[in-house]
Amino acid sequence: MAVAAESRELGVGLGWRPELDVTVERLRPDFVEIVAENLHPAHLPEPLRRVAGRVPVLPHAVSLSLGGAEPVAPHRVGHLAALAEALGAPLVSDHICFVRAGDLDSGHLMPLPRTRDALDVLVANVRAVQQDLPVPLALENIAALLAWPDAELTEAQFLRELTERTGCLLLVDVANLYANARNLGGDPVRLLDELPLDRLAYVHVAGGVERHGVYHDTHTHPVPAPVLDLLRELATRAHPPGVLLEWDDDYPGDSVFAAELAAIRGAAGKS
Repeated sequence: MAVAAESRELGVGLGWRPELDVTVERLRPDFVEIVAENLHPAHLPEPLRRVAGRVPVLPHAVSLSLGGAEPVAPHRVGHLAALAEALGAPLVSDHICFVRAGDLDSGHLMPLPRTRDALDVLVANVRAVQQDLPVPLALENIAALLAWPDAELTEAQFLRELTERTGCLLLVDVANLYANARNLGGDPVRLLDELPLDRLAYVHVAGGVERHGVYHDTHTHPVPAPVLDLLRELATRAHPPGVLLEWDDDYPGDSVFAAELAAIRGAAGKS
């Protein structure tokens, strides 16, 4: 069984995409993250192999559906484990969510009800997956456009109990905290005070945009100032081992990425 270990220092990173292979070569981020489902461990692109020989590469999954009522599909866990071994990854990650029920796939990361029953299911699935992973597992808070009624736990209580019962690490997405505060209400700074940041593996930041009164976490826009402010707030409460910029489409030039990474480095206190 892979158990959570003390988080290693990662620095400031960039999400690796095939469209960004030259950008990554030029900018030389301290680490990169890949979308696990987009790659095959036996057929890794040569540019990614070169990066893996130089800096940590972290597989980030989107399809385990750890909060789903059904056990996690073994082939999905096996794929993630094989990627970790092929890349020499220090850890892997996925999301605190479900994406499917029965034969239906939502195509989105769906929020969990913050109930005892939902937490028990999540904990059971996480423990089962950890048995088959060669490295620690970090779990990420998601951005949501709805909150289920009749919550029995606050978000911080839910996450703290999850980490205590499974030993998993926490991947804090400050852009998601900001999006949820905008769309669902709540104080993201107060939430930072209550999160189990002693389990922090690394941090995500990303850009978004407001449309018709709804904030969308697009991963295709520059990181807004309030998200950098949240990163700054987090860094006053706990040392973030790594901070990663996610950008998934409409890729700008290298100069934009360089400026974004520099702003993140300053906000995280990694200058």
